[in-house]
Amino acid sequence: MAKKQNQGARTTLEEVNESLTSAAQRIEDNKKYINWAMIAIAVLALLAIGYIYGIRNPNMKDAEKMIGDADMELLQGNQDEALKAYEMVADKYSNKPAERAHLNAAILLYQKGEYEKAIKHLESFEPSDKLVAPASKSLLGDCYVNLKKLDKAMSAYDQAISLADGNEVYAPAFMIKKATILHEQKKYAEEAAIYQDIKDNYYLYTQQNRFDVDKYLERANALAGK
Repeated sequence: MAKKQNQGARTTLEEVNESLTSAAQRIEDNKKYINWAMIAIAVLALLAIGYIYGIRNPNMKDAEKMIGDADMELLQGNQDEALKAYEMVADKYSNKPAERAHLNAAILLYQKGEYEKAIKHLESFEPSDKLVAPASKSLLGDCYVNLKKLDKAMSAYDQAISLADGNEVYAPAFMIKKATILHEQKKYAEEAAIYQDIKDNYYLYTQQNRFDVDKYLERANALAGK
């Protein structure tokens, strides 16, 4: 009986030892994985730092210099040269200066009546700036209006209004553009709703810009049969 107990004790002891050995091995294996993970994180951090200081920052400086030269051409009245310079920045880079280059190029092309080319600039980038983004969508809508593509213009103005996010200057200006299209489409009730919104929520805009919102609201309501 004692012999069986001793054998049972040894077996139990062996199992405990094996369990401890297995646990220790797992810890060692986990350490390896942790070490490799730390190395991977360090490599990614070094790559990010290298990109910021080795590529992005020099690119930013180059783009800023080029767009500065384009601005000087524009100030001197050399619109064609300025346009070429803006397009060069827009094509070469994808950063903050490139956002402005796209928009400035689109504005100059719009003024020249080259709406399709302007649209390509406006649709090829997504500006992150809270002022540039809605302005670019509004200009996109203007281009489509001149091309008689009113549904696309409406979509662009809706995006501009959404991005303006209640801005006292931008939002009502874009809303008026949308209301103008609705008037052309004979959607007078929807037009009236926009003018009512402007009257209720953008009093300062109507006063500063001497916009007679009541006149347009009354016209839209009358045409809507109200």
